[in-house]
Amino acid sequence: MIRPIRLGMLTPSSNTALEPITCAMLAGIDDVSAHFSRFKVTEIALSEQALRQFDASEILRAAELLAHAKVDVIAWNGTSASWLGFDRDESLCEQITAATGIKACTTVLAYRDLLRRIGAKRIGLVTPYRRDVQDKIIANWNSEGLHCFAERHLSLQDNFSFAEVSEAEIAGMIEQVVHEAAMPPSCYAPTCAAPAPPNGWSADLACLC
Repeated sequence: MIRPIRLGMLTPSSNTALEPITCAMLAGIDDVSAHFSRFKVTEIALSEQALRQFDASEILRAAELLAHAKVDVIAWNGTSASWLGFDRDESLCEQITAATGIKACTTVLAYRDLLRRIGAKRIGLVTPYRRDVQDKIIANWNSEGLHCFAERHLSLQDNFSFAEVSEAEIAGMIEQVVHEAAMPPSCYAPTCAAPAPPNGWSADLACLC
């Protein structure tokens, strides 16, 4: 008998997109299940209060609860390291594994690994975030040798509101960014309920949203 694979997912408390999207992705795949644990995140900003939400101690408590379900891996499904710094997620993965004995990964580190693997040199950035958060994200990707050729953001701060942005609005923002690129991107990496990528995307750049 094949042992089921259990995926442990860490998600912000106010995120309403992750669970249905993950379940839809796993539909029809036998012997794989997703299990979720939340920690408090209600806003995305650069204030001390907002940044404190991503303190490792808070995330580790949620990770330890997933360990009770004997999951095979624990994934942090948030993008906070994109403005806090990639080292935050690298350290978080080490701390989760040290505390639970379970391998860990994160959305942002997976994006970085993918972009390195496909040889991307430029990125287009589409987010719901504020301008100051967007600037931090652009600076962090630039430090990795990925130039942000164009961006769009919605200046939202309430984390719950992100999932209320329509697919049509997200698609429109992506189209604007792609138009500025003068050539189509090769990688589509959504972090919220977003439309499917257009056909024919291929080049040395990526569009993150």
